[in-house]
Amino acid sequence: MNTHATQESPSVIWPKIERAHIGMFTTQDEHGHLVSHPMTNQQIDHEGVLWFFASDRSHITHNLSLNPEVNVSFVRHDENLYVSVSGHAEEIKDHAKIKEMWSSELGTWLPEGEDDPHVSLIKVTVHAAEYWDVEANKMMQLFKLAKALVVGNAPAAEPSAHGKVIIN
Repeated sequence: MNTHATQESPSVIWPKIERAHIGMFTTQDEHGHLVSHPMTNQQIDHEGVLWFFASDRSHITHNLSLNPEVNVSFVRHDENLYVSVSGHAEEIKDHAKIKEMWSSELGTWLPEGEDDPHVSLIKVTVHAAEYWDVEANKMMQLFKLAKALVVGNAPAAEPSAHGKVIIN
């Protein structure tokens, strides 16, 4: 299998993240342990910034105060799409931005609503991203599998579309 990523333009990664939507947001706690939480990406500005909602009383915002370097991994199993981004996160208290991005679905996690003084945004400025998008090569994989069944050999592994984006 080809494990070498091709260098890509940042514009390639944003639609892939939008398709996945929910990511595992990884921070480092006070003991230096990596801790992950599922988070819904609310917005991607195409300059390399991801936006998430959180409570300023959450473990995530506490961990960010200790170490702002994070990783967010996105997966779409139905599309065989995997994206990993690393970046610098910061808690933002911008009521206008909160109102702009608020949706009623957020009330499940933040029941006091957009006017809750503990509602925060987490802004992740992406440094780098890597993706594996197998869906693009699925027909070729199926062809090689069928050929291997007929010939009686193990199929050759087909590399996924694997790219790397360096932003900062």
